Amino acid sequence: MPSDLVIFTGEYPRGTVRDMPALNVEFSDRELEDLRQIAKERGTSMKALVREAAAADIARHRALQEGAEAFRQFFAAHAEEFAAAFPDDEPAVKDEAA
Repeated sequence: MPSDLVIFTGEYPRGTVRDMPALNVEFSDRELEDLRQIAKERGTSMKALVREAAAADIARHRALQEGAEAFRQFFAAHAEEFAAAFPDDEPAVKDEAA
């Protein structure tokens, strides 16, 4: 299974990356047991498993942000077309003379 970790640390081998900042994360006993089991099934360490999960979530978050920005740009570029196609969805225009 390819790792999303490559997106952030392509020059490093899979696993522990030395001399990087660390973060202590607390888990319940059940969560730790589940992590141990999953890491064992995948043949990796718990640290690598958690790091890969975080990297995947970061990549997902960035992709969603980029997609939202692309949508905003597309919508802005075609605002007049959307207004013509969906006039009932246009905000009411305030009367400036009042």
